[in-house]
Amino acid sequence: MTLVLACAAAFVLAVLSAVAGFGGGALLLPVFTALFGLRAAVPMLTLAQLSSNGSRVWLNRRDLRWPLVGWFALGAVPLAVAGALLLAHAPLAPLKRLLGVFLLAVVAWRRLNPHPRKPADATFAGIGAASGLGSALLGSVGPLTAPFFLAYGLTRAAYIGTEAAAALTMHLTKVAAYGAGDLLTGRILLFGAALTPSTLAGAWVGKRVVGRISDRTFVVLVEAGLVTAGVLFLAGF
Repeated sequence: MTLVLACAAAFVLAVLSAVAGFGGGALLLPVFTALFGLRAAVPMLTLAQLSSNGSRVWLNRRDLRWPLVGWFALGAVPLAVAGALLLAHAPLAPLKRLLGVFLLAVVAWRRLNPHPRKPADATFAGIGAASGLGSALLGSVGPLTAPFFLAYGLTRAAYIGTEAAAALTMHLTKVAAYGAGDLLTGRILLFGAALTPSTLAGAWVGKRVVGRISDRTFVVLVEAGLVTAGVLFLAGF
C-alpha cells in the first residue's frame, strides 16, 4: 500500500512538473517524508527525479538551451556533492523554512517587478551552486531556479526542457554522492526503480497538456507552484 501511494503521488506530481517545469519534487518531498522518513525520502526523491527530468529533457530536446545548462552545471555539480555528503548530519528544518521564505519572496518580487532584467548566462553558475547545495539537502529546490529561467525569457518547451536538463546534471551528481555516503540502501533503490514508470507516464501526460495552455496561464501555474511549495516548507513539511 505504501508503494501504491508513492506511485500515485509520483504520477500526479510528474504531470505537474511536465506542465509547470518544476514543482513535482518540492511537493513530492512532504509525501515521501510522511511515508518513509526524511533521511530516506531525499535520496528516494532524487532517484524518482532522474526519470522525471530525463523524460522532460527527451520530450523537449529540440528546444534546449545548452549554454545555460553548462553554466548551471558548473556551479551545481561541486555543491551537490558537498550537500549530499552533509545530508546525514545537517539541521534540515531551519533550511526548509528559510527556503519557504525565499520562495514566497520570489513571487512577491515578480509581482512588484513584472519585467525584470534578463540575467546573464554566467549568472546561472551561481544559481546552480545554490540549487546544488539546497537540492542535495532538501531533495528538490526546483522552484528556486524557476524565476531565473523565466526572467531569461524561456517559456513552454524551452523552459521545461532546459530546466530539466540543468536539474538532471545535479541529480546524477547527487546519486553518486549519496552512494558514496551509504545513503542508497537496497530498499531505497528498489522503491526508486518502482517509481520510474509512474514518473515517465506523468511526464508524457504533462507534455500533452502544456501544448494547450497560453503563456499567461503557464506563468500563473509556475507562480502557484512557488507559493504552494513555500507554504509547505514554512509549515515544516
